[in-house]
Amino acid sequence: MTETVPGVPRWANLAAHATLLVTLPSGLWRVAMGLGIPVGFTAQGLDEFGIPGWGAAYVFGLSLLSEALAFLTLGLVRPWGEVWPRWIPGLRGRRIPPLAAILPAAAGAIALTGLGVQGLFGWAEAGSSMAPGSWEGSPVYGAVMAACYAPLLLWGPLLAAVTVHYARRRLSGERPQHTLQPLGGRA
Repeated sequence: MTETVPGVPRWANLAAHATLLVTLPSGLWRVAMGLGIPVGFTAQGLDEFGIPGWGAAYVFGLSLLSEALAFLTLGLVRPWGEVWPRWIPGLRGRRIPPLAAILPAAAGAIALTGLGVQGLFGWAEAGSSMAPGSWEGSPVYGAVMAACYAPLLLWGPLLAAVTVHYARRRLSGERPQHTLQPLGGRA
């Protein structure tokens, strides 16, 4: 289902979708790193990350997890974030308790904002914590990495804004104005 919930303003819908976009550049950067594509590390630098090997699986998994968690933000503006989808046996069509979405989303927004601030202040040390000579010597690699990771600073605040709107809308006492049809389309 792709439509938004009645009462969701355009800004909240755009903010929810933006979470998918702000996580994408860093994920693509990590995938490139995991594939051994030069992203600024020498063979020694990649070896320190376990690439090739378990480190590649880690960066692929982290990229997939980030996108999956960002995707959950869409539930705050979509019907499946208020009513259990029809493909979930035993729960289909039932109302999702608002706090079941609000509490994890709020905790995620706080954690992501904190990690963003920590990463921002620790960014200058990221290169220095690596073994000497692990950067290929070109400032371009550092600029590309920064450009790929900078959008992540927006993930926490975007999630917070959408979560606050969801909480206000869901806790206002209004019942969801939509229902999801059971499998087969029969009510």
